[in-house]
Amino acid sequence: MTANPPPVHAPGHLCMPEDARKRAARRLKIARGHLDSIVTMLDSPDAYCVDVLRQLKAVQGALSGAGEVVLRGHLEAHVATASTRGDSVEIVEELMEALKYT
Repeated sequence: MTANPPPVHAPGHLCMPEDARKRAARRLKIARGHLDSIVTMLDSPDAYCVDVLRQLKAVQGALSGAGEVVLRGHLEAHVATASTRGDSVEIVEELMEALKYT
């Protein structure tokens, strides 16, 4: 897998805080490990349903944790400072749109 070059952002573009990026990436790597484990388990004819369900629950927990980290980082770094930048309405609308998946 080749690394993609970092995206070039327009001036004033809001980027994810580094700490949140690293913490979310760590949680997603954990989720990927659990997913790999599930796929391996399902390759076996002896896979036990409850074991698979436990691993699926672990993936859901890791994904949920990553989402919480990203949301908190966004709230702290961008929403809390939106009025200072003068983009409160845009920030709120963007977040509401992003959270429609829940």
